[in-house]
Amino acid sequence: MPVTVKDLERAIRAAFPVSHLDIEDQSSGCGSSYAILLVSEAFEGKSTLARHRSINQALKQEISQLHAFSQKSFTPAQYAAYQAKNG
Repeated sequence: MPVTVKDLERAIRAAFPVSHLDIEDQSSGCGSSYAILLVSEAFEGKSTLARHRSINQALKQEISQLHAFSQKSFTPAQYAAYQAKNG
């Protein structure tokens, strides 16, 4: 059974306090490739690598069923700066 946006969202919201979440199915609907952008207070003081590892651990079951998975993770302050820069 393919992974859905709802599956990913449920797992992410169960693992992290979410300030903002974008999930994009990049596989034209077949559920094999996703990109996420996650903003959470839980990332304060963590390196990018530590953030990605925590996301990968939280989504271990879902990621194992995917062909491709990419992620961006920000603290709320970093996301505000990202939005200001990228519009």
